[in-house]
Amino acid sequence: MCTFTLPNEPQNPQISQTPEPPDWSAARDELRELMTSAHWPIDLVHDAELALHELFVNAWKHGGSPAPIVVVALLADRTLRVTVADDSPTLPEQRTRTADPNELSGRGLHLVRSLTHRFGAEPRKRGGKAVWFELDAA
Repeated sequence: MCTFTLPNEPQNPQISQTPEPPDWSAARDELRELMTSAHWPIDLVHDAELALHELFVNAWKHGGSPAPIVVVALLADRTLRVTVADDSPTLPEQRTRTADPNELSGRGLHLVRSLTHRFGAEPRKRGGKAVWFELDAA
């Protein structure tokens, strides 16, 4: 299991959001290394990377976290669990309507749900929330 906060500004909900999302390459690389060393199929590695990216950007964009916390765990039953935590207590809500084809956002949680086997969110004891997904090895 790997837990890390990506280097960036200190976590503080009072800090204004930077115009670009923080670098998520360390989280992506750690995820890829864990999955490939455990001999996961490459298509599931790519699905996990895309789902991680969606949750990471959402934590930055909607959760007010300049450096979201990422936890990657490979469980004993060959289940991958990826959790992204941010400072906002507001749990994500998946849109029920179809996004306008011209809208630039609004499809991320649908994408995560379609790429993964399980997906959810829960409040954190010390504030904020954790959004997670799970994939089962083929």
